[in-house]
Amino acid sequence: MQCVVLAGGLGTRLGQLTKDTPKALIPVAGRPFADHQLQQLHGWGVDDVIYSIGFGGDQIREFVGDGSRWGLSVRYADEGDQLRGTAGALVHAQQNGLLADTFALIYGDSYLQLDAAAVFDSQRRSDFDATMTVYRNDGRWDTSNTRVAGNRVELYEKGHADPLAAGMQYIDYGFSVLDRDAVLALIPRRGAADLADVYHQLSRAGRLGAFEVSERFYEIGSHSGLAELDQLLNEKEGNG
Repeated sequence: MQCVVLAGGLGTRLGQLTKDTPKALIPVAGRPFADHQLQQLHGWGVDDVIYSIGFGGDQIREFVGDGSRWGLSVRYADEGDQLRGTAGALVHAQQNGLLADTFALIYGDSYLQLDAAAVFDSQRRSDFDATMTVYRNDGRWDTSNTRVAGNRVELYEKGHADPLAAGMQYIDYGFSVLDRDAVLALIPRRGAADLADVYHQLSRAGRLGAFEVSERFYEIGSHSGLAELDQLLNEKEGNG
């Protein structure tokens, strides 16, 4: 299983913590976050990782290397200081010949609890162009952005004026499995592009599957999220 890790962002919400350090390397429970995430990916059965990097990319390369210490093969798609957005990053990776026919996608600041192999299997058995993991959020952890009908995302839309009134009880959990050619056909070859727009198009076309997960998500993109995950992992690992 291949997984693309989107880790090129600036992490501006974290202020001084990311002034000189990329989010992926912020200490969480005594270790750089990337250490936790790569260990988790290996545990899921992922063996091939594509790191999409930009800000602080050299630091990530130095720490992660070829991924062998986690039992992974890691390669890099480096955007430098010309960031192309979450969808543009996939085009850049493909232009470097890195993407498999079917691949997973995760954000470099997300800590998730799921069965990745089951999501891959769901996508491969479906006729969808992509499968998005979704969590019944009801506006609790962040703004809900997804309306689900059975095994399909009926509507994905960020920034909706009244998401609950629109039936958006779910939120994008942060892990998707994509068919490369179908998804890249929707992304401009040049310039910046956002995956939110791609997911919106897929949902409106009936081409986006839904895979519901039951465990809440964690992230280190905010100070509150970082504190919550630090507490969770310290408890899991028995730190004092």
